[in-house]
Amino acid sequence: MLFLGITAPGFLSVDNLFSIILNVTFIGVMACGMTMVIITGGIDLSVGSILGLSGVVMGLLMHDLGLNPVLSILVGLLVGMAAGLTNGLLITKVKIPPFISTLGMLSIARGLAYVLSEGWPISPFPKSFTSQGQGMVGPVPVPVLYFAGVAIIAYIFLRYTIVGRRIYATGGNLEASKLVGIKTDRILIMVYVINGLLAAFAGFLMTAWLGVAQANAGQSYELDVIAATVIGGTSLQGGEGTILGTVIGAIIMGVLRNGLILLGVSSFWQQVAIGAVIIIAVAFDQLRGGKEG
Repeated sequence: MLFLGITAPGFLSVDNLFSIILNVTFIGVMACGMTMVIITGGIDLSVGSILGLSGVVMGLLMHDLGLNPVLSILVGLLVGMAAGLTNGLLITKVKIPPFISTLGMLSIARGLAYVLSEGWPISPFPKSFTSQGQGMVGPVPVPVLYFAGVAIIAYIFLRYTIVGRRIYATGGNLEASKLVGIKTDRILIMVYVINGLLAAFAGFLMTAWLGVAQANAGQSYELDVIAATVIGGTSLQGGEGTILGTVIGAIIMGVLRNGLILLGVSSFWQQVAIGAVIIIAVAFDQLRGGKEG
């Protein structure tokens, strides 16, 4: 940040710092759910598509059917939970590896979003809905407050509840967890449902912020979500990770992307830089795991 503050004009301005936090809100909300999934030793590639599908469902219910915004949001969140539940059942009951089952859900959810919207953007929405994404509380954008609330709840849930401890135990040693009586299938299904719920919640925030629902919303976000989680210290080998680390990882991703834009780096080289950061973070995690082993 010191380097960017010196070399990138306007980087340390208050407006730009709040812009960075606002832009990492959607990634950060999803990364809280992804942290729980990765702690159990899993992965979820479908979060970006679930975001897009949930946003389209909320948009259609409000715009085409005139449904109350609150009810539309609730239905959209249920769609995300249903997608997560499907992922969890495929992984635990059908024994499909997380990478394959969530890759399939990535395609299904994105396809459904295009089918339902016929590829067209959906708008406008009631003011009471868009104010949740475009409103301000003092200098702080409302979505940032939602992000803070999600992060605090997820932190308390993982750190101070029995279920949170069982999530760590399941990821640390699946067989040992079964032997001590932990119902690991229920734990795994639950974390994928939570992950789907938070992806849908990010879909609500993004749709309200943009004021339009689009089938391609959140495309390729799964990469940034996983990167933020791993950069924040969550081990891809399972059993380790914190919500605080994930929040820091999401902010690092936002700072990196914003700094590259202010320095005039082309979008192509931005992808190269972010890909390199992801590889370095994963390599560090693997080396750390190897040493501990």
